[in-house]
Order: sequence, then C-alpha cells, then structure tokens
Amino acid sequence: MSVNKELLKGSTVILVLSLLDREPMYGYQMIKEIENKSSGVFKFKEGTLYPILHSLEADGMINANWWGNEGSRQRKYYQITKKGNLYLKDKQQEWVTFRSAVDKFLTREAYVWS
Repeated sequence: MSVNKELLKGSTVILVLSLLDREPMYGYQMIKEIENKSSGVFKFKEGTLYPILHSLEADGMINANWWGNEGSRQRKYYQITKKGNLYLKDKQQEWVTFRSAVDKFLTREAYVWS
C-alpha cells in the first residue's frame, strides 16, 4: 500500500534521526534501511534525503565525517548530536501523543459530535 506523500513529509526528520540514534550511517545506507524497516512503504530518493541531512547538519542536529581507509572509497557518515538526540526525544513524545489521538478516532474510542 502506498502512503500519501503529505503524511510522509512531516515524518522524514524523525525517521532519519531515529536511524542515526542507533548508529552512524552514510546516505545510501539510510535510504536502504528506511525502505527495509518500513517494508517498502517509505522510499527515499537521494534528492529527498540529502537536503534533510544538510538542514539537520546546519541546525546542529547531526555531524558529518568522511570515513574509510586511505586509498579506498571514502563515505560521508552522519552521526546524531546531543542537540539532535534531545530534539528526537521531543519529537518521539509528540508522535506518541499524535498517534494515540488518531488511533482513538480510527477505533471509534473518541466521541465525535455530529
């Protein structure tokens, strides 16, 4: 099932920071992890991911470093910062609150006036 791009738009930052909270990763690795962990529901393109990464880096949420053995391919790895981790925790709590409220409506637990 495909997901409306508008729903994904508000979740991209939390997805990226959640991955980086687990371990440092390079861009293509993140694209594949997001696709795999979502069973193909979320498919980022490089043109979507890299602007997010650059924005997060500019805001001090992540750091980037080139890693790799000399003479071999170097990859730019991204790592979450303390500021990014605090932001992620805040956004995770916000998501729990939002999801809980939506679930109440979808399961008809919430009372809706007509």
